[in-house]
Amino acid sequence: MKKFLSLILIFSILTMIILPGCGMKDSTQNAEQEGSNGNKGPAELTLWTFVGLHGNLYEDAVNRWNKTHPDRPIKLKVTTYPYQEMHDKLAMALQTGVGAPDIADVEIGRFPQYLEGTPQLADLTDLVESDRDKFIQSRLEIYSKEGKLYGMPTHGGAVMAFYNKEILDEAGVDPSKIVTWDEFVEAGKLVKAKTGKPMVAIGRTAFWDFSTMIGQQGSDVFNENDNVILDNDRNVRALQFLHDMIYKYQIAVIPPGGQPDTEEAYGWINEGNVASVIMPFWFMSRFVSYMPDLKGKILVAPVPVWKDGNIYPTVGLGGTGTVVPLQGKHVDLAKEFLYFAKGTPEANIEIWNVLGFDPPRWDVWEQLANDPGDNEYTQYFVNGKDIFKILLSSTEGNVFSLRSNKWVPTANSLLATQVLYEVLETNEATPEQALKKAADELRREIETGE
Repeated sequence: MKKFLSLILIFSILTMIILPGCGMKDSTQNAEQEGSNGNKGPAELTLWTFVGLHGNLYEDAVNRWNKTHPDRPIKLKVTTYPYQEMHDKLAMALQTGVGAPDIADVEIGRFPQYLEGTPQLADLTDLVESDRDKFIQSRLEIYSKEGKLYGMPTHGGAVMAFYNKEILDEAGVDPSKIVTWDEFVEAGKLVKAKTGKPMVAIGRTAFWDFSTMIGQQGSDVFNENDNVILDNDRNVRALQFLHDMIYKYQIAVIPPGGQPDTEEAYGWINEGNVASVIMPFWFMSRFVSYMPDLKGKILVAPVPVWKDGNIYPTVGLGGTGTVVPLQGKHVDLAKEFLYFAKGTPEANIEIWNVLGFDPPRWDVWEQLANDPGDNEYTQYFVNGKDIFKILLSSTEGNVFSLRSNKWVPTANSLLATQVLYEVLETNEATPEQALKKAADELRREIETGE
């Protein structure tokens, strides 16, 4: 039966390779330079992504590239696919040696899949060799194997608190007084009593809150030896806290769509239905793009910490590692363009200006703290000019990231379909019961290799 299902999956993916993609953009710039200096025309590069907003960064990069490299113009074709389709399509292309793009975005949870065996991806280590210490090290490590870098990071993903200041003002809550999770709960009680609205939207189909709370304690799903620690005491404590915010204190809800980063949730949050969300720095782009009615109402603050047992003030979550498949026609040029688009100090400034992300290079954070510029992100948020000052103060020089291995997708599936569903959605199991059950299942799957 398994072989039969595998044949169906392979046939479906091969069909996706044959069929044309969606969301294609043709980004030819300086086309009039074709033939200059003996060139036959711009070099054509193809790029796949699963996030439409990422395409804006590459569009901006190709504009800058063609201005600074007039003798080597690039024609970049960006194609945006749905998440599952793009990752399956890329996996099959790498496996068969046919159909891969020159450059591709790969989501952090799927990245280990492309590192199994001998990666069919270009080694990018040389791109950061001279300035590796300027990058957030945990971000480089996530996309590396045996000391070789295979993916260029897009951001740090530091988790922050996003407060609806209008709601907090109505409740008489000063967000600067919220330092610990206990104080967050007390503020939430006031918000609920004064406004009738929940303090926070908690993800059930994604694990932003749970991952933040376990990461702050220095915990994880796997330890340094890739052994399962999903059911340890620190993780139970975090999940119990989330459960209690929903059922005991009644200050939290699961938003439409199951988590804040969905179209359903964007509309609900935009209508002012919740006082806060706890999300990575990159969620600022979602506010600006999808929640226009909250402009001038959202205040960015450090994420609350544990009163005791807190090891890291924040955690780096989410992520995209951009890869260069070896089967591409212009591997060296693709690598050079990729570093130009995401690796240089100038590119990292543009990551902030174009996408509103916290750049993966530390060395630009202080520059942005002193001068964040004037863009749609500084204009949208109440304290937009101070965002990088807050980021620097809340990270204390470190952004911890949860470990990534080939079993992470399995663990994530268990968290979404079993653990968080049974504890936060239906309240049918205790955190200890749900985590123990999922951890044992994960251990069995790893042991059998299925």
